[in-house]
This record gives sequence, C-alpha cells and structure tokens, in this order.
Amino acid sequence: MWSGIVQGKRIIGWSAAAVATLSLAYVVIGSWQAANLLDSTLRVGAPTAQSSGWPAPEEPVDIGYEGDPRQAYGYTFENVTLSGELGDLPAWLISPQRPEASAPWAIFVHGIGGRRENGYRFLPALRQAGLPVLMVSYRNDSDAAADPSSMYAFGLTEWRDLDTAVRYALANGAPSVVLVAESMGGGIVGQFLRHSDVADTASAVILDAPAIDFLALLTRQMDHMHLPLARVLARGALLISDWKTPIRLGDADTTAELASYPGPVFLSHGFADSVVPISSSDTLVSERTHVTEYLRTGSDHIQSYKVDPSRFVASLGAFLTTLQAQGGQP
Repeated sequence: MWSGIVQGKRIIGWSAAAVATLSLAYVVIGSWQAANLLDSTLRVGAPTAQSSGWPAPEEPVDIGYEGDPRQAYGYTFENVTLSGELGDLPAWLISPQRPEASAPWAIFVHGIGGRRENGYRFLPALRQAGLPVLMVSYRNDSDAAADPSSMYAFGLTEWRDLDTAVRYALANGAPSVVLVAESMGGGIVGQFLRHSDVADTASAVILDAPAIDFLALLTRQMDHMHLPLARVLARGALLISDWKTPIRLGDADTTAELASYPGPVFLSHGFADSVVPISSSDTLVSERTHVTEYLRTGSDHIQSYKVDPSRFVASLGAFLTTLQAQGGQP
C-alpha cells in the first residue's frame, strides 16, 4: 500500500515537473517568436495599422487621402521645412480663420506609417478656433530622413522631431502649443512631455486612440492570435527586443507623463479598437486629476470621427472653446 502511495506521489511530482518544463519552454519560445514578429512589424516599410488595409479615401477626413490643405479644403497654407537632427522635415503651416497674436499653435503628429493628411479630421475645428496649425512629418516618413535604426520607436526617438517642431513654433511667435496626435503620435507626445526642455509650453493636448502603453498594445496583438499567457509573452518579447535592438520599447509607456500633465486633455477612443486597447485610455482618464474631456465611442482604431462626425466635431469644438476662454493656458 505504502509503496503504491509513494509511487503515486512520484508520478504526480514528475507530471508537475513536466508541466512546469513545458510551460517554461512555451513562454521562452513564444516570447522569442513574438520578439521576432515585433522586430519585423516595426521595420520601416512593413505594413502598419495606418499604411495599409483602408478603403479607398473619398474625402479629406478618410485615412489614406493625399493632398495639401488647399486641395483638401481650399485653405491658405505655407510649405515650411524644419531642421531636424537627422535632416529636413517638411511641414504645412495653415493660417487660422481669425488670426490672433495670442493664440497657441496646434501641432499635429500622425501615427505609425501615416502622413500629415491624417490630421484633416481635426483641421477645420482647430482653424475655426483661431489656431495656426502646423502639420509635421518626422523621421521614417516617406518625405523625411530615415532613422539609423530603420525602426519605428513609438516616440522613443521620434519625440526629438516633435521637439524641433515646437521650437520652430515658439521661434516664430507662438506663445504656447496645443499638441494634437493620433495612435503612435500619442506616444511621441508622451515622450516629448517626458524629455523636452520646452514641454511646459504645451498648453493643451488632444489625442485620438493614443498608443501610450506599448506593453498593452503588444498584449492585444497576442490576444488576437489566441495565445495563452498573452501578457507574459508580451513582457518576454519586450525583454528580448530590448536586448536585440537599440530601441528599448519597454520604456514606451507614457501613461504617467500624460496622467500628471497639468494642462487640459481631450481624448477620443473607440472600444472596438483592434490595434490599441481602449483600456489604456480608460486607465489614463482614471489617473488624471486635471481637466479631461473623454469621447468614448464604439469605433475601431482612429475612427471615432467617422462613426459620428457631428458628435466628434461638437465635442472637440467645445473643448477648444473652453481653451479659448482660458486664453490658451492650462
């Protein structure tokens, strides 16, 4: 009898050890494969959430539309060239509807694989509110210099180009800036707030489906692949990626910077977002103690405008009106 019990305990122990070994092997192999997938996805030229898969654009607010502000809306604008650390950064400077010397400048930052035109869903409201609007390109854009890493870095390197744009605005008469960003652009804004010496000149922030927590974003992609222990694999992939590449994507989480930012924030995000989980925006809103307007929609990624244009424009317009009443200051 006792020998049978001992034998049974041994079998249970061997089984537990086998399960633990297989689980460890799954995590190690899965994390390595996820890191390889991550590396190939972030390589410049790979398909991204904004560079492919969209319906053919029919109007300026559609993702994929190409054309300058005059072609899109008939707006007067100026082609300007910013001098970034890697080379020239082309940009458009659009005149406001009612110019005011005291008005802040709005600076639009697009997402991964996107283009300046992605900002057209914000442009009419910004211009009507009296803000000059600077729509910028940055490293790895088709019309800008390539980063030496040949990788998108979710703000870890790109923030320096936003810093260049902000300094250009300040040098040309802007008393402050309103940072407007979508998707990965949100991460760029977050890194700017973390690192820049002129971060305190940001009088407001406007975000659409911001990618501010890279671990959450990567976990979402693992979930889409129906992989067990998705968050564990995502953490492992980030550790491996940080070891393999010069970009430490584990540092691409700027929730804290945006949560503590003292100026007003307008945030739109859809709960059907298949790229950036809305939970990251929910967390940000729950942690903020300063003025925050949250437009929570049922849209997919960066489509809050498209699901209900009138609601989006009205909410953004009300936010900008409040900003005007405060003189553009937080």
